[in-house]
Amino acid sequence: MSFSALFVITADPRRSGRVAEAVRIAAGLGAWKKVDVAVYLREAAVLALGENTDDLVDEENYARYLPVLGQAVARIYVQQGAPLLPRLGQATLPLEEISDARLAELAAARNYVLRF
Repeated sequence: MSFSALFVITADPRRSGRVAEAVRIAAGLGAWKKVDVAVYLREAAVLALGENTDDLVDEENYARYLPVLGQAVARIYVQQGAPLLPRLGQATLPLEEISDARLAELAAARNYVLRF
C-alpha cells in the first residue's frame, strides 16, 4: 500500500521552531521514499522558503533540510496571495501557489494530514 502525507505548515518561523521541525520531519519521510510527501505553507510560514533564513527560529535546520526536502519531495505548495510571499526574494525550492479549494482537494486525497 502506498502512503501519502500532506504537511500543512501555518506557524510563523520567526517566532516558532515548529516550522523548522515540520521541514525536518517532511524531509526525513520524503528521503525514506515509502511515503509520498507534499508540503503546504500558509501565511508567515512561506518565509521558510526564502533565501535569507537568518531571522528564523532554528535557522540551521533550513539550510540542512530544505535541500533534502527538495530532492525528496516533488511538490511544495504555498497559499495563493500569501501576504509575505513577496518578501521571499528568490525561493530556495520550486513552489506552486494554490487556492484554498485546491488545498482541500489535496488534503482529501492524502492518507495523512499533519498540521504544524
